[in-house]
Amino acid sequence: MTKVNTKIKSTRYYNIGQLRIEYWNNLKNSTSILSRMSSDTKGLEKQIENVENLLQDLYGVERFFAFPGLYRLKEYQNALMLKEYNSLARQVADTARQLVSDSYRSQPDLWHDDLSSDDIEDRDQHESQIKHDFEVLFVEAMNTEEEKLFKSKLRDVRGNNEKFSYDYIIQKSFQEALIALQFNHNIQAVVIRYAPPFQAKKVPEVIKPYVDNILDMDIGPHSEEDLGPVLGRWIKRFRPELDAYYVTDTSLGELKDSTLKSFRRIFYRKEDVQELHLSILRGVSERYETPFFSALREYSRKPTGIFHAMPISRGNSVFKSRWIKDFGDFYGRNMFLAETSATTGGLDSLLQPTGPLKKAQQKAGDAYGSQQTFFVTNGTSTANKIVLQSLITPEDIVLIDRDCHKSHHYGLVLSGGFPVYLDSYPIEKYSMYGAVPLQQIKDKLLRLKEAGKLEKVKMLLLTNCTFDGMVYNVEKVMQEILAIKPDMIFLWDEAWFAFAGFNYIYKQRTGMYVAKKLHQKYQSRVYREEYNHHLQNLKKGEDPTLPDPDRVRIRVYSTQSTHKTLSSFRQGSMIHIWDEDFRRKAENTFMEDYMTHTSTSPNYQMLASLDVGRRQVQFEGSELVERSIEMAMILRARINDNPQLNKYFDVLTVHDFIPDVYRQTSLKEYYDPETGWNRIEDSWLKDEFALDPTKITLHIGRTGLDGDTFKNRYLMDKFNIQINKTSRNTVLFLTNIGTTNGSVTYLTNALLKIADELDNQVAALNEKEKNIHEKRIHSLTVEVPPLPDFSHFHAFFQPTPGLPGGDIRSAFFMAYNENNYEYIPLSECLPLMREGRDLVASSFVIPYPPGFPVLVPGQVVSEEIIQFLLALDVSEIHGYRADLGLRVFTEEILQTREPKKKIDSRRTRKTKNSKTSVNA
Repeated sequence: MTKVNTKIKSTRYYNIGQLRIEYWNNLKNSTSILSRMSSDTKGLEKQIENVENLLQDLYGVERFFAFPGLYRLKEYQNALMLKEYNSLARQVADTARQLVSDSYRSQPDLWHDDLSSDDIEDRDQHESQIKHDFEVLFVEAMNTEEEKLFKSKLRDVRGNNEKFSYDYIIQKSFQEALIALQFNHNIQAVVIRYAPPFQAKKVPEVIKPYVDNILDMDIGPHSEEDLGPVLGRWIKRFRPELDAYYVTDTSLGELKDSTLKSFRRIFYRKEDVQELHLSILRGVSERYETPFFSALREYSRKPTGIFHAMPISRGNSVFKSRWIKDFGDFYGRNMFLAETSATTGGLDSLLQPTGPLKKAQQKAGDAYGSQQTFFVTNGTSTANKIVLQSLITPEDIVLIDRDCHKSHHYGLVLSGGFPVYLDSYPIEKYSMYGAVPLQQIKDKLLRLKEAGKLEKVKMLLLTNCTFDGMVYNVEKVMQEILAIKPDMIFLWDEAWFAFAGFNYIYKQRTGMYVAKKLHQKYQSRVYREEYNHHLQNLKKGEDPTLPDPDRVRIRVYSTQSTHKTLSSFRQGSMIHIWDEDFRRKAENTFMEDYMTHTSTSPNYQMLASLDVGRRQVQFEGSELVERSIEMAMILRARINDNPQLNKYFDVLTVHDFIPDVYRQTSLKEYYDPETGWNRIEDSWLKDEFALDPTKITLHIGRTGLDGDTFKNRYLMDKFNIQINKTSRNTVLFLTNIGTTNGSVTYLTNALLKIADELDNQVAALNEKEKNIHEKRIHSLTVEVPPLPDFSHFHAFFQPTPGLPGGDIRSAFFMAYNENNYEYIPLSECLPLMREGRDLVASSFVIPYPPGFPVLVPGQVVSEEIIQFLLALDVSEIHGYRADLGLRVFTEEILQTREPKKKIDSRRTRKTKNSKTSVNA
């Protein structure tokens, strides 16, 4: 007989989903073995005990899910007691198959243990009308009889023709309710009945490693009667997309405002269950609505006559063609039926929406936690320029990370703002940068304050998260910066982080979540008392380190490439705004710049995809994001655990990316082959920087291949595997909500085949070739080029000599005159610099990788930058011509005159009575 290990160690499984499937697979194997044993088979009693232990552990897990439900587990227990081993094995195998494949979700009858045969027959007749099934969490300390009565009442009010169908689970305490919400992503509504107790009577040992954050939770002082409303507020933090309802006996006059705001609707004991049932369905139905997609789909079904632009509309120019009909066949008719330039007839204008597009953007704002959300159809590059140009006026100072996306640098050219560049700490061993330490930001800001320039500082701009997965402690950054400048505007470039708002751990490091949290905090009486106490304890001459509640303004903007990590067509992006002063200070200029950069002919399919993608994340975002993290963790584990892969590849760890000084919790890695998974909650809460596990950086130096060669020769050419980014000795893989187990398996197999091929190639090398190969490995793993910091702007372009910052706009446009610059070959740069000449860049120089400017217009070229460019072995450097050299300003132009404070012909002028114009 095959031996099945029934002792399952929780730390070997990243999340409850993995652990749950492992338990069911073990139970399936154990019951299969048991079904083949006769009464006199040696080890029968031991095998029965194994099955009993697995069932007992599963009770602790399945109590939080509607399927298969505790009722079915009891049936399995009875079958075991009655020695019906064959039947038990078949039933368990069916359940395990349905769970692994998710097929039970399309078979709602499997969920309902309490349905009679007549009920099932009625449901079968209307099966085609039931399209979407979900679960509702009821929270109340019911006894068994109360539970039966309540389920009966709910069953009686259900209708066969309803578009949505739900089953329910009942939890009896505050803690168990939050555990259910963490484990069970299919819950779409929560009903809190009266005042549930806080503490769970017993938490199964098997799930404790996954719920420490809940068991250790401090909800602050409260009375027993307040626990219902308190739970409602925690649900809004934990999974804000869910509809929460409250059943109470508290009179309306005694209900607090905070309680009323925490729930979609409040019911009283005497009210009919039917109203609750209808409210649940209505809430789900409203989230399901997709105003613009539905309007576009309805429009496409109308017979129309086209006497307007776009011959391709309705497909008339395509499907009637003898030469391009294959184009239509490839995309299908619906694409062309929905292609139109109309903004009426049920559709809407993106530039001035009043109908379905306006509603779609409002729904997106609700989903992403913003006060306003705007759709952008030409990518986050344009979203960044819109925000910068609308908020920054000429000579405003912007603190900006030097290695941010190039669109921010160009946005400063457009707006005329003066950048003060911030340097990320280098990770030289892997030829990449980390993130900007908070202390450096504060030092630059305090230096500007000492020089009397604090009023000119307008914005802090940081990338959250970076290409490589570096995530800021957004709350810590904002609090400490607002203590110095209480009206600072924050622009968080979250191009690669749109998914983060749908995972409780991740969302706490997003701009929108922190903006709302800090706004509520600074408005509270508790914070005012804390601030006053802080002032009383300051030493003479010491500045406060907490924001002043009377002066602080929360002004936060996040730009997100929805298409990068969520469901949207390419270039679909959003701008999210949480700005207390938006209406008063920014709305007019924002709308002007939004119209400046937005096409009058936006792509409707892209807008519809943003609308539908919003629906998806509100219903299954938490599940899909959790799964994408799980896929990343599985990939990390498979590479770490495989000796053949370890020979050539290393998955870079938290420790590799983040120096100890920035890791207050000392977490070094998410997975260890010896001890299993480490929990990430504490480090993501406290550390200055966190590493997004869905960004998997693979060090390939020991292959002897650089990143580009490895990507093109192996991953793309041989396996058609697309990847996100390379460096000199690394490649970067991403997992997202579309990543599957099959995808991870395919990549793992590809890496194994590459490792085998490398083995064969190395074995075939002669001695001379081996020496060359080993030198190449040494170059990639040891002889790494130093990463240069930002040098400084030339005095000609410094607004205030001796202070950080530069007039990048003047430098950019000064190079429009070809007499102002010259080309110098890289090989001649260092000798000229050592002779005393200042070389000043007249253009952006952007090598790919790393993909951000190492030089910007007006910047003095340093020896470190030249050495870095000489050491680069990449073929793509924007702004640099290998045949001519580096483009720099001539010595004569830099010596002819002092820079003007205002170059009117190059400025963006904004007045109350005129539109934005750029005279270039």
